Amino acid sequence: MASPKEQPTSTGPRKVRLSRELVLKTALELVDANGLEALSMRRLGQELGCDPMSLYRYAANRAALLDGVTEAVMNELSLSADDPDWQVQLRRIAHDLRLLALRHPNTVPLLVTRPLSTPLGLRPLGTLRPLEQILGLLIEAGFEPTDALHVYRAFHGFVYGHILNDFQELVVDADENEATLRLGLHHLPVKEFPRLRALGPVLAEYDGAAELDQGLTILLSGLAEQLKVCGSDAVPAASQL
Repeated sequence: MASPKEQPTSTGPRKVRLSRELVLKTALELVDANGLEALSMRRLGQELGCDPMSLYRYAANRAALLDGVTEAVMNELSLSADDPDWQVQLRRIAHDLRLLALRHPNTVPLLVTRPLSTPLGLRPLGTLRPLEQILGLLIEAGFEPTDALHVYRAFHGFVYGHILNDFQELVVDADENEATLRLGLHHLPVKEFPRLRALGPVLAEYDGAAELDQGLTILLSGLAEQLKVCGSDAVPAASQL
């Protein structure tokens, strides 16, 4: 009796079904693990087990790939549809942005500087959706569209400035108990930097989340006062109609 015909077996790895979502997800993972310098079509092709040339279908060049990584990070951010309180929403978004930066620290240069290299209308849609959503939230809250844009710019500048500052709060020796030595402030001339050296204990106990919250309280309370003033100015004009 003839033995059954043996079925051919596959010895090579299964090819991954590529998609833009998978390409950008893998690119972000690569940046998270190895930094922006590691991101290239060749390296990404190795990670995906595919010919690097096939990736150009999803990103025309490395610049487009960087835009896509920025978009992938920003897609993790969204407004809560259930809360109309603009101050609560902005506070939550600010903390979510900080957490995004902590989850993807190697992408911070992209988040902060990448949009500056591209005209607004040519940026990836995912990077513009938070702007559109925040403008809608502020206009619904009573801000005039132009004022809403000013508020967004102030908010955006503050939050990204905080994130950069957050990442710069480094210590020289984490095990050192003396704050001045821990931060390396003892290298500063005493007569030239007395106030900075005196703030050593405060600087050494830096709490990024608490610092962000304190700054938001100052910013949002000022914006709320502006909204009250704008609202009161609009009442007499409306009564004359």
